[in-house]
Amino acid sequence: MGVEGCTKCIKYLLFVFNFVFWLAGGVILGVALWLRHDSQTTSILHLNLDDKPAPSTFYVGIYILIAVGAVMMFVGFLGCYGAIQESQCLLGTFFTCLVILFACEVAAGIWGFVNRDKIAKDVKQFYDQALNKAVLEENAGNAKTVVKSFHETLGCCGSDALTSLITAAIKSELCPSGSNVLITPFKANCHQKIDELFSGKLYLIGIAAIVVAVIMIFEMILSMVLCCGIRNSSVY
Repeated sequence: MGVEGCTKCIKYLLFVFNFVFWLAGGVILGVALWLRHDSQTTSILHLNLDDKPAPSTFYVGIYILIAVGAVMMFVGFLGCYGAIQESQCLLGTFFTCLVILFACEVAAGIWGFVNRDKIAKDVKQFYDQALNKAVLEENAGNAKTVVKSFHETLGCCGSDALTSLITAAIKSELCPSGSNVLITPFKANCHQKIDELFSGKLYLIGIAAIVVAVIMIFEMILSMVLCCGIRNSSVY
């Protein structure tokens, strides 16, 4: 004889929440893999300037997201199975995993908040260094390749920080032909494009994290209520 009444409703409600949690884990894993292999970020973050790689801070967050998505799928399955089987052991393990996962998510959120500007800032500095070398130094073939990759990927040219180099950059044919920099040189500002690229993706990650955190809080409450209901049922 299993749980009855309201506790039974909680059992199936917890199962539904865990199924949604499992699906959310799959979505987060898929989004993280998409962000990891996105053509724009890959084209920029795989560049090397004189054996100096592009900043990889963005990928640290992506790898954390991949791990969270995979763990969420496992924990969601564990919660579904524990709820259907009415197992205190599985539900206790599930609750512990949720607490750990929630703590990791909070830590990742703090890390993301602290580094939200650093990611774009590091990439902009990398671009400025490459543009400096490409325009001012001779035999800067590698730097020109890096700059052209930025320009072609983002459809931009130059930055406010390097206004004196814009004309030289145009003359050296570093800018993409479709950027209209000759008409409006700063309309396609590379610093602005870099901010847009990473802020949009970080915004997406933030939304996903908030949704998952809310689901986890509900699941922790329901799992404890169900566990207490099983303990107090006539089975025990």
